Amino acid sequence: AGVFFLYNFAGEWIPGAFGHTGFSWDRVVEHMFWGSQGLLGVGVGVSATYIFLFVLFGAFLKYSGFSDFINDLALTLVGRTAGGPAKVSVVASALMGMINGSALANVATTGAITIPLMKKTGYKAEFAGAVEAAASTGGQIMPPIMGAAAFLMAEYMNVTYAEVALRAILPAVLYFTGIFIAVHLEAKKLGLRGIRREELPKISKLIGRIYLLLPLVVLVALVTTGTRSMQFSASIAILAAIIVSLFDKEDRITFPRILEALEAGGKGTITVAVACSMAGIIAGCITATGLASKLISGVVSISNQVTIMDPTLVALFLTMLCCIILGMGVPTTANYCIMASTCAPILITIGVPKIAAHFFVFYFGIVADIPPPVALAAYAGSAIAKSNPMKTGINATKLAIGAFVVPYIFCLNPAMLFIDTTAFTVVQIIITSLVGIFGVAAAMNGYLFRHIGWPARIIICVAGLLMMDPTLVTDMIGIVLFAAAVAWQYFGAKRSAAAAV
Repeated sequence: AGVFFLYNFAGEWIPGAFGHTGFSWDRVVEHMFWGSQGLLGVGVGVSATYIFLFVLFGAFLKYSGFSDFINDLALTLVGRTAGGPAKVSVVASALMGMINGSALANVATTGAITIPLMKKTGYKAEFAGAVEAAASTGGQIMPPIMGAAAFLMAEYMNVTYAEVALRAILPAVLYFTGIFIAVHLEAKKLGLRGIRREELPKISKLIGRIYLLLPLVVLVALVTTGTRSMQFSASIAILAAIIVSLFDKEDRITFPRILEALEAGGKGTITVAVACSMAGIIAGCITATGLASKLISGVVSISNQVTIMDPTLVALFLTMLCCIILGMGVPTTANYCIMASTCAPILITIGVPKIAAHFFVFYFGIVADIPPPVALAAYAGSAIAKSNPMKTGINATKLAIGAFVVPYIFCLNPAMLFIDTTAFTVVQIIITSLVGIFGVAAAMNGYLFRHIGWPARIIICVAGLLMMDPTLVTDMIGIVLFAAAVAWQYFGAKRSAAAAV
């Protein structure tokens, strides 16, 4: 933010396309601090009206015993299956990450439990840290709350919150399905088992605490139906969290704990508000100096000059790089504020639908915490796992491959976001996309029924990508290739087993 702020004054000394006439102090102060596109822009406005209450709601959920319940629920659902602790990490991080809005906080909370469990089960330290990093980061794209960014997206795109949550469902499901399949295949490859029954929470005890889900159900019901305002809905959900906690003997909320929840919510809100205000300064500088239009012109010009590829693909790739660089280490809400101001207009200019453009930049801004060299979420996971940070980051990038593929698909074919499509097409897209992400995950992992050689991995990966493209022709080609590769692997594994006997 400081560098961008100085850019307002230093433009006349910068040569080339990024130079500008420079601004006086009065003009900068007026634009940055009194206008609607600077410090007090959309980010701070939404932070003050919506995000504050939802951060507070997340704090009350934590102090009401919801976090422990989610971990126990995940353990009960998938703990006994092959590689159970890794699957617990995926499920718990998806549920917790959408509420707390921070990949790092999610890694610290759920990772402290799941990473040691994964290592104890037999996963390598680098893989255990990577699973938690990828799953925790993905929590930010998980509807209905999406780390509080859903409310910002609705404001920027001028659509309803319910529409944002609906569009986000399939990409989020594909992302977590890819990670879930990857950890399952890794468990099969290593011959790992799940957690023993006696070490899992008792189902009867879990069912007896299912009422802890009520605040989340109340919140989603109120905000999606639109019967009440966002602020009213969040307030009622906070009240519901307090009430249901009174019935929980283990984590009953008391007056001192209510004060602790208010303190934690206040601290969390300050972090978000500061980040949003810094994002407002960056966005304000970009609009005031004309840097946004220069970025758009530069990306469009470069993409048109590359003749060996589709210009749209080139523009998407360059925009992805911008999002990853600008999104490194930036909290979810501030991240989206920056992306919506700088990168989304690039895609809208080249003809990508507005909703698809905003989802694209949001996804790549979020996943900036996964790939090296910055890889903050992966570093946090490696610290708990006591693993090599770079190797953890590389593993996390492989696990999160869905987040690097899906945005391209819904920009080239917005039907994946349920835009301009029919019920039959939606069913087709869901089925083929899920099979497709299975293929991509298997290819990245290198194991299906047995170890997969590189030629087969390439075929399976191509087949998976074709099926994830929501068109009938690519689906049919992908199904044929995938079926042939799977059959080859299956019967090859049978022959190997028979020969071993």
